[in-house]
Amino acid sequence: MGKNLRQQRRGRGISPRYKSPWHRFVGKPQYPDVMKEGVVTDIIHAPGRSTPFAAVDFSGEKKFIIAASGLKIGQKISSESLENGNIMRLRDVPEGSKIFNLELLPGDGGRLCKSSGIFATMVTRGQDKCVILMPSKEKKVLSGLCRATMGTAASSGRVDRPFMKAGTKFFKMRTLNRMWPHTSGVHMNACNHPFGGQTRPGKHKTVSRHMPPGKKVGSISPRRTGRRK
Repeated sequence: MGKNLRQQRRGRGISPRYKSPWHRFVGKPQYPDVMKEGVVTDIIHAPGRSTPFAAVDFSGEKKFIIAASGLKIGQKISSESLENGNIMRLRDVPEGSKIFNLELLPGDGGRLCKSSGIFATMVTRGQDKCVILMPSKEKKVLSGLCRATMGTAASSGRVDRPFMKAGTKFFKMRTLNRMWPHTSGVHMNACNHPFGGQTRPGKHKTVSRHMPPGKKVGSISPRRTGRRK
């Protein structure tokens, strides 16, 4: 008798096997509602995230922001100059500058380019619209009122250091609350997965989006198949 797949067990509605580790989280990085000068009071580790947080005191209003590379305790954060770590409107950022933690809509607190060592580049700017080159080489048009942080996100060398052993990777994935290790279908028995019981799938990996849940594995409703020419 066949067994349910991983995605079938997740949606079954029984007692939850996942609980959000809210007690580990430090807070949510947000820009201040009204931009004013602030001072970096501390740089802290944020579990579950790839970048550290900078605790900033904006004239009595305490906020967490994503730390820029090279940010120091005691450094002033403002929107008056183009120094590393300052928060600027996109319409005030010169062309060719590196920015991160961009707002998708004015006032949303930052939605784009938030992972470690990442940055976007200002291509063209105007009072109303700005064109931003994303790390994926996609060009995005955003409002000139959106805010961003100058520089590059901290922890750029995070992926350079290898895990070396499975125990270190285990604790990393436990912090992120991710299922690990992930067993591939071809290494399972035939009763556990449609690709199991042999060393290769043995069937086409492309399936329709309208297949039943037990058959929806592999490449689901792909836009294209075959070798890219």
